[in-house]
Amino acid sequence: MDKGPKRLIVVGDRVLVTPEEGEERTRVGLYLPQTALDALAVQGGRIVATGPGTPMAEPASLDEEPWKIHAREGARYVPIQARVGDYALFFRKAAVEITFESRKYLVVPQAAILVLVRPRVSDEDENEEEGSGET
Repeated sequence: MDKGPKRLIVVGDRVLVTPEEGEERTRVGLYLPQTALDALAVQGGRIVATGPGTPMAEPASLDEEPWKIHAREGARYVPIQARVGDYALFFRKAAVEITFESRKYLVVPQAAILVLVRPRVSDEDENEEEGSGET
């Protein structure tokens, strides 16, 4: 087996998230330990990698029998809305925790992401994403 550096490749419509660590502060100033935060339904973290998206079937292959369909070069995907660097709030129960090279990550399906927080870069980005549900 190759002993060289390894990298994670996210597949499908999933994202790789570095979870928030540490204590959370309540509105009245109390700090909640991580054990209390585990009971919450929603968690947040920074997206560090995304998969290619949901694979799309070619319209021509829909009429063929499933066992006759062969893998074709240049698969097409419905792209993921999340981008690397976004801050995501997602359902905690849908996330799967993994450890890679002593760092903890969460693998989250796109359907479990509730909202994305993304900094506005310029007016050009705003024009590109008009009608995309952003506020």
